[in-house]
Amino acid sequence: MLQYIDVMILRHAAARLREALADRPVVLLHGARQVGKTTLVRALAGTDHPARYVTFDALTALSAARGDPAGFLAGIEGPVVLDEVQRVPDLFIAIKAAVDRERRPGRFLLTGSANVLLVPRMSESLVGRMEIVTLWPFSQGEIEGVLEGFVDAVFGDPPPGLSAASRGLALVERVLRGGYPEAIAIGRADRRSAWFDAYLTTILARDVRDLANIEGLTELPRLLALIAARPMGLLNYAELVRTTGLAQSTLKRYFALLEAVFLVRTVRPWHANIGKRMVKTPKVLLTDSGLAAHLMGIDDHRLAQDRAFFGGLLESFVAMEVTKQIGWSEAAPALYHFRTHEGDEVDLVLERRSGALVGVEVKSAATVTGADFKGLRALSEAAGRRFHRGILLYTGSEVVPFGRRLHAVPIEALWRWGARPAAAPSRARRPGGTRRSGRRT
Repeated sequence: MLQYIDVMILRHAAARLREALADRPVVLLHGARQVGKTTLVRALAGTDHPARYVTFDALTALSAARGDPAGFLAGIEGPVVLDEVQRVPDLFIAIKAAVDRERRPGRFLLTGSANVLLVPRMSESLVGRMEIVTLWPFSQGEIEGVLEGFVDAVFGDPPPGLSAASRGLALVERVLRGGYPEAIAIGRADRRSAWFDAYLTTILARDVRDLANIEGLTELPRLLALIAARPMGLLNYAELVRTTGLAQSTLKRYFALLEAVFLVRTVRPWHANIGKRMVKTPKVLLTDSGLAAHLMGIDDHRLAQDRAFFGGLLESFVAMEVTKQIGWSEAAPALYHFRTHEGDEVDLVLERRSGALVGVEVKSAATVTGADFKGLRALSEAAGRRFHRGILLYTGSEVVPFGRRLHAVPIEALWRWGARPAAAPSRARRPGGTRRSGRRT
């Protein structure tokens, strides 16, 4: 059971933000609403990066910036944090002009609940002037107070190794709660479900409308639910068109909006021919397993009766944990999936710039056999000498070799293999007043 105390959970993205602010004039921290962006930038502005804080959730600031973006910036001296900057798209042009006049490191720290890379009128204004850092919901290591090293460890030479299994939250509970700070602070499943309902209403009624004036907004929750019901499924627009009755052009526009507000993401397929990767079908997943389970109508009682639902949820949970770790790993690999014409698959493929590959397969079973490594062996054959290692994550408790460079590894290796203690978090109350999990019993 979680206990809540007045501590701020250390965000691993903070180190990269500090580095970026030291040599870039504009740094953008973007991610879904309610993942902790404001908390993080206000903490930095109050300590390591002293700066004035302005939020465009405040109507007065929003009106001033929209009415005269250049004049608004001219009235601010010194470094500034501009929160929820996607609400004032024209401000990006004014920031560009200000930076071109005075290119000083750390001048603008921006946050946004929309992916500016998917909004051309925003991203094009600051090409070459801005570094972008993505903040996802809490990783398991952030919750546990450790800096995960799984992504770097899988590319190392030593074979997988874990000490005795650790005590902690059951895996099912980790998957069902997800990583949104507010959601993990809620102990009761019904209250967490109510939070997810309110969260989706806010996102769809506010952030999506900020990005595009669209009709048929009521179709977006249904589209999200359909995506959630096929966790890590291939993105098949033809099937979604048949199911939703929407025109394909409308469906693609809706999907782009869901990507822009960080509710869904895709994983491209790996192919030895780089050119073919972009034309093959990606997989799609919701970016938080707790939200996905909510949309599927699944709780721990449902999973106890029918584990068939757990496999896909677990796969998407692992995919997002790896995605989060890539943000601070030294290896910084690209993330793909693998699928052959014969039907052999590997859930995740990590590829370094050097070409080295690691395959990661996910199984919800507590025991595995050699047959479960069929996809990893197919990947090894396709990659040849570039194949570094194959890892099968399962719900058992032992590290078991299944051949040269192939191992079955407990899923908890995601936040234990290669992990090191994180720096002690601040004892100060989080801006915004919410309490976070600090220890478990």
